[in-house]
Amino acid sequence: MGNDSIRQVANNKKAFHDYFIEDQYEAGIALHGTEVKSIRMGRCSIKEAYVRIEKGEAFIYGMHISPYEKGNLFNRDPLRVKKLLLNRHELNKIGGKLQEKGYTLVPISVYLKGNLVKVTIGVAKGKKLYDKRESIAKKDLQREAERDFKIRNLS
Repeated sequence: MGNDSIRQVANNKKAFHDYFIEDQYEAGIALHGTEVKSIRMGRCSIKEAYVRIEKGEAFIYGMHISPYEKGNLFNRDPLRVKKLLLNRHELNKIGGKLQEKGYTLVPISVYLKGNLVKVTIGVAKGKKLYDKRESIAKKDLQREAERDFKIRNLS
């Protein structure tokens, strides 16, 4: 496993807008051959996806993997529920955190790490509307500061 190059396939920017991400975990994902080929081509979306823990196993719902063009009868349902591969210790830790009120699991990104498809999931707490406004205001201030800095350096 010498080649550990990481290539981003899908990102869930909305997760950072809607939630405070407290912990992040890297999970493998159980896929079939044509799904892996489709992900390698970058045809994957996690915008509407969410993660649940059921009977001590983690599953991702709503992750859309477009059917592989040359896959014909081997293609699976693009929205099928996929199992996430986490070790027992991580599952117990996440499960304990989810028992607390207001916590949920959200997928943050899908990427290729060497030959493997990985998903970053985050234990998240929902933001209130005023929190979202606050983070938008911070981003705007940051953008303005960067613009001013750029203008000062040019002149």
